Amino acid sequence: MPKTALLRPSSDRAADLMTSLAGLLRDWLPRQRWFAGKDRPVTDLALLSMTELYPGCLHLLVHTGHAGHSCHGGVPAPGGTPPAGGDCYQLLLGVRDHPAPRLGRALIGQVQEGPLAGHTVYDALYDPRSAHLLLERLRNPGAAGPLRFEADPSARVPAGLAPRLLDAEQSNSSLVYGDAFILKVFRRIQPGVNPDLEVPGALAGQGCGRVPAPVAWLRTTRPFAATLGVLQPFLPDASDGWTLALGALAAGDDFTAQARELGRATAEVHLALASAFPAGEHDENTRTAAAMTERLDAAARSVPALRPYVPGLRTAFRALLTCDAGPPAQRIHGDLHLGQVLRAGREWFVIDFEGEPSRPLAERCGAQSPVRDIAGMLRSFDYAARQRRPWRPEWARLCREAYCAGYAARAGWDPRKKHGLLRAYETDRAVYEVLYEARHRPDWLPVPMAAIERLAVRGG
Repeated sequence: MPKTALLRPSSDRAADLMTSLAGLLRDWLPRQRWFAGKDRPVTDLALLSMTELYPGCLHLLVHTGHAGHSCHGGVPAPGGTPPAGGDCYQLLLGVRDHPAPRLGRALIGQVQEGPLAGHTVYDALYDPRSAHLLLERLRNPGAAGPLRFEADPSARVPAGLAPRLLDAEQSNSSLVYGDAFILKVFRRIQPGVNPDLEVPGALAGQGCGRVPAPVAWLRTTRPFAATLGVLQPFLPDASDGWTLALGALAAGDDFTAQARELGRATAEVHLALASAFPAGEHDENTRTAAAMTERLDAAARSVPALRPYVPGLRTAFRALLTCDAGPPAQRIHGDLHLGQVLRAGREWFVIDFEGEPSRPLAERCGAQSPVRDIAGMLRSFDYAARQRRPWRPEWARLCREAYCAGYAARAGWDPRKKHGLLRAYETDRAVYEVLYEARHRPDWLPVPMAAIERLAVRGG
């Protein structure tokens, strides 16, 4: 292990540490599923915060600068605030003289220079010892430098739960402990309280049983106040909606009953959100249409295949100017799809309230039309149907109808009767999907492009 004194940086040692790690991190970060800047080479790195959780394990907040955005030579900006441009990421790095063979997938590389020269660095979340000690910190609330480990005093988390890191593709990292709890470690960090802590906590206060309540959480006070991770109950026997939908498609089974119950569950969560976060406002359709058009134009600049459809898609957004305002704006999920819901027994649960991580935190926490969530789920049924060949559009149509019917039965209003709003939000979602797939999963691009063609040519 490196000497502890080398791991407590003054401003000079911060630069020295980044000298050790910069080359490895520039190569490693863009390969991670949760790294948002895959289409922008990392040009600079700045160490914003570092805490030694225990000997050989470093907690870092690192700011990445991309072409055109400097990180001031690899040291924090004055006052410890992040430099303008780029992103802030949370890293937990293990440091060893000789890595264990079981850590092969986690290896970042061997350091060649600086205070860590000669040591091997790896992603500590893959290390069972590190994962165990992280849970112990949460079980015993307290502080470590700027880090704050906090817990619900009424919740009990047993000691000795075996950890495992989930392999599923996601924008964060998740550790499951003993099939009893799941710790989501946020990777891309923004100032403020993360909705995945704020919203489930508020819904628990409303008595909403559709959302697992937070048990413990990790936050930081430097270089800014932010949420770093949330521990919640894990549902070991649950299956996510995406897996269930694909299973039904493969077996040729009907999925409308499940879709209807899912619509009802969505409405219950929306009602609880409206009560927990009073807003009482209607979306201003002119502003919403302008924002959607701006996102469309930006996506078309990045994805040439989208450009021929831009004129037709704009008609969906212009229609907002003449349709009714729809239901009041409120807090919503913000990124609702089949992968964000779990079915355990006969009940649906909603998870992952972080929203679309690419959007600013203030926007994700603001009041929005619940139609945005509904459109996200409708698009997800379409995604599922296109995973089988030949494509089964009737399966998707029936699921969409059933979902809306279930929602209407509980919410008291029918999304299908808000055609102009629903078409605009579904178009906006499809544009987002095109940009996402082009950046992260090019092989999937034909799925949202098929919806783009339908929405642009046929008007919905």
